[in-house]
Amino acid sequence: MEIKIYISGPVTGTEDYLERFGAAEEELKKAGCSVINPAKINSFLPVGTTHRQYMNMSITILSMCSHIYMLKGWDESLGSNREYGYALARGMTVWHEEA
Repeated sequence: MEIKIYISGPVTGTEDYLERFGAAEEELKKAGCSVINPAKINSFLPVGTTHRQYMNMSITILSMCSHIYMLKGWDESLGSNREYGYALARGMTVWHEEA
């Protein structure tokens, strides 16, 4: 079975999120996973996109996956908590970035 994994982590209020998500994407690809990096995808949405619209897009993308990868600090992010809850409700496998 192909592992299709979604990266989740704090974005709002951080400046290096594209780099953190990108580094995780590379590591997961090296491990043989098919990776969805929502930070990269959402960076192409128009200026003025609301947080709610970003989250709607993110949940739609997450629904395509079998796994979710939680970056450090996810538990302090409202969006990541929503994604985590969605993943648990769907019975997805949850992986965590090592501390």
